[in-house]
Amino acid sequence: MALSAGSESTIGGPSGAPPNDQAVAQALGRILQGGVLLAAVVVSAGGLRYLVKYGMTRQQYGTFIGEPADLSHVGGIVRAAVELRGRGLIQLGLLLLIATPVARVAASLVAFLRQRDRIYTAVTGFVLLVLVASLSGLVP
Repeated sequence: MALSAGSESTIGGPSGAPPNDQAVAQALGRILQGGVLLAAVVVSAGGLRYLVKYGMTRQQYGTFIGEPADLSHVGGIVRAAVELRGRGLIQLGLLLLIATPVARVAASLVAFLRQRDRIYTAVTGFVLLVLVASLSGLVP
């Protein structure tokens, strides 16, 4: 099944049929492109917002000032981004960039499940488990 204009944009064939390799590859490519593009837009918006507010501020390089505590966890980053704070938007964009390949692995898992490919499903499930565990801090 080749994808053409007007075809489904999700991973899968017509009437719920298992997707073929080309359809899966195209869908996974769109996930990566969309994720990277979205992350770039959010980081750029945050950078612009930050420069508008702090671009003319003189930097004090003699003292190290780390990241604010509220930007050290996902909840704080999302709150700062919703408030349109520059640093929060930048960090949200970076989180989106990190999440993009994880979303690709998750979509691959769904495709392999639909194809009933046990070996690739098991391997991809393990990779997804390792990614989620390491990114969530469950594994040091």
